[in-house]
Amino acid sequence: MTAAELENYLHEHIPLSRAMGVSVKSVRPGRAVLWAPLQPNINHRETAFGGSMSALAILAAWSLLHSRLQDERRTARLVIQRNTMEYESPVSGEFLAIAVLDAEQSWQKFLRMLTLKGRARITVSALVEHAGQVAGRFSGEFVAIGGTGACPAVSDHG
Repeated sequence: MTAAELENYLHEHIPLSRAMGVSVKSVRPGRAVLWAPLQPNINHRETAFGGSMSALAILAAWSLLHSRLQDERRTARLVIQRNTMEYESPVSGEFLAIAVLDAEQSWQKFLRMLTLKGRARITVSALVEHAGQVAGRFSGEFVAIGGTGACPAVSDHG
């Protein structure tokens, strides 16, 4: 899945991503980078709203999993089960969320469980960056439910 295909998918299926002005900077098997401008995500202090920072991190993590499942021709209903977000500094301009898999072994285990049980969990981490500095840290546990058909993956919770 290309960055442009993923961005189109997000904007079509997760309208919040379009409202936030999200664009996909890059996507590859172990990493996804999403970008957002300040203006549609601004708070009363003229910095990025914490919910927008968290949403971008969730979208990046979900996108990493979604694109990897698509690339491997796997279909699953992908939802976030829980997450934590730590805010380290205010964001006064555009910001990035960089999602990574914690370990390649976790992906292989995730696929094995999805194949064997039709359900699997995986943890994805993301950094939110502004002006080259870490502004937030995200960790989320995602659940995939489903088989191996050709339908696109769909998320109830982004």
